[in-house]
Amino acid sequence: MNQVKLGIIGAGWWAAENHIPVLQARPDVKVSAACRLGKAELSRLQDRFKIPFVSEDYREVLNQELDGVVVCSPHHLHYEHARAALGRGLHVLCEKPMVLHAPEARDLSARVQAAHRHFLIPYGWNYSDLAIKAKENFDQGRIGSIEHVHCHMGSAHRDFFNGLPTWWSENSFFKPQASTWADPAVGGGFLHGQLTHALGLMFYVTGLAPHTVFAFINTFKSGADCSNAISCRFTNGATGSFGGAATMPPRSTYQVDIRIFGTEGMLLMDIERPRLELRRNDGTGGMIPVNQAPGGYSCVEPLHAFVDLIQGKAVENRSSVKIGTRVVEVLDAASRSANSQAVERVSVDFYRRADQENVSKASGSSL
Repeated sequence: MNQVKLGIIGAGWWAAENHIPVLQARPDVKVSAACRLGKAELSRLQDRFKIPFVSEDYREVLNQELDGVVVCSPHHLHYEHARAALGRGLHVLCEKPMVLHAPEARDLSARVQAAHRHFLIPYGWNYSDLAIKAKENFDQGRIGSIEHVHCHMGSAHRDFFNGLPTWWSENSFFKPQASTWADPAVGGGFLHGQLTHALGLMFYVTGLAPHTVFAFINTFKSGADCSNAISCRFTNGATGSFGGAATMPPRSTYQVDIRIFGTEGMLLMDIERPRLELRRNDGTGGMIPVNQAPGGYSCVEPLHAFVDLIQGKAVENRSSVKIGTRVVEVLDAASRSANSQAVERVSVDFYRRADQENVSKASGSSL
């Protein structure tokens, strides 16, 4: 394939800041079509990026001659747009959160498998040197079987999730749409806007599958969640504690701290103060050098991986629909648990083939 032709669905703030410039920098990619609401904004977009076809209707974008699409519309529209693209036989890069509800995630997963298309969520940290080396050590069995996982994230997005102007988007071509990030009815808040990144990284490294969840959630005045504390049991019987807050002081770098405890040792991953450390029960291990900027985040490599996959190159999809589904299952169950104040099953039947005996033994009771 000489040139990959892509369409952009939901060409707003992040598409203009990251996705379109990164893709257009590749000579083997043509951004052929784009859609977003607002005729004036659409005209500005076309003038700046010289996109041949633009429309306010995503269906018209899908009617163009394309190899794949980048879905970066508001969160609650991801399912509709990704499903429609798969229905046209297109490869899909879908922004996080992949979708808002677990049944939608499982449906997309089934459609991806049936269509034999590539589907990627641009979790930037999954493509970092730290993530790759952490997974290599885990896959080599150096910490044994997982018994517990700790996953924390912190960010400086108090204004963002309150629907207020943000210090980091002052010079953006388009401003972030407040309702997308601050309205809980359409997926606004820390869970879907931030914690999804850390969970995506954790599920990439560990390959775990969630079983049951209990959560406490605090909210901003906007109604969007600002902090959360989540307990999880996985299908293999291991336990997990997830959570964090969007209330770090302005201009703070990201905090992501993931600790994986196993039968043979543990892995420690730190994004804020770049660190990957292996500690084994036999006394071996130590610090593993990583090429990682302190608290940094980049969403360039996932876009390159998406194009390379479409071209048939031997690259790894480190943020697949399977990983996206497991993240959505946790976030969906956490949201339900915060409302019900009860433990919520991730699924009644989706993980029916999981080892329920191990879960029961680990918990001391039948789940």
